[in-house]
Amino acid sequence: MTESLQYRGALTGHRGWVSSVTTTYEQSNVLVSGSRDKKIMIWELTPEGETVGYARRLLSGHSEPVASVVLSSDGQFALSGSWDKTLRLWDLNTGATVRKFKGHEKDVYSVAFSGDNRQIVSGGRDKTIKLWNTLAECKYSITEDVHTDWISCVVFSPSAKMPLIVSGGWDKLVKVWNLSNCKLRTNLVGHGGVVYTATVSPDGSLCASGGKDATAMLWDVNDGKHLYSLDAGSTINALCFSPKNYWLVAATDVSIKVWDLENKSVLDELTATNPPKCGIPWCVSLTWSADGNSLFAGSTDGNIYVYEVGTA
Repeated sequence: MTESLQYRGALTGHRGWVSSVTTTYEQSNVLVSGSRDKKIMIWELTPEGETVGYARRLLSGHSEPVASVVLSSDGQFALSGSWDKTLRLWDLNTGATVRKFKGHEKDVYSVAFSGDNRQIVSGGRDKTIKLWNTLAECKYSITEDVHTDWISCVVFSPSAKMPLIVSGGWDKLVKVWNLSNCKLRTNLVGHGGVVYTATVSPDGSLCASGGKDATAMLWDVNDGKHLYSLDAGSTINALCFSPKNYWLVAATDVSIKVWDLENKSVLDELTATNPPKCGIPWCVSLTWSADGNSLFAGSTDGNIYVYEVGTA
């Protein structure tokens, strides 16, 4: 009775790469996505229905591709970062932009909410990490010990006891920052190529990072030790820990790999039915439903593929 992922269907609507997908615990039937088509879409999921879900609302406002979208924990607000150098806070009930965050000098690649939703972190092509409050006031710009190249991702650790920010960059480094004083805590060194993604496990103890070197590296967040590496076989565009099982999922250029971290083995590998043309990656964003039963993968073809955990 090994568990595997079964394909359920696709959410179709975006007209460009789906660069970001996000869910939240409070509103388990809602998925929000951001795309290179400059739009953000709110999807209503229908787990019991014939189809996987439908588009409930389209959010317009960004003038360039949307690179990153996250939800507040209550599911009432979405935060987006775009190549237009701004962040936006959206009210999902009305679809309106509540706040516009200006301060980055170049494209914003990644945004995140802190666990209590009171702080926001962003990073991108100007190599700075900025901390904001929800009123769109920039409270701090990290300029010491920063990445020497573009910042591809920023995340808050979910651990309340140890408030940390983790960032990944094109300089091949993953950096762990103390949120209390915005000072560098550790450099996680080991990647042989650009780091595209970094994520922290639900309990805040592990960090996983990946990118151009096709290796998922796992780290102890607190002491900065490299624990082990997993071969993904292809460039890693996104990584996501399961909220339910001790699994790590990677979206690579050619497939979605699911590792069982208990025995460090590949549990499942999902591939495209009609793969994109040579040189274009397939899936570039990932998120689990809050209950860990559904996996959502944003693709370069504009679709969001939905998989369900089942026993084979």
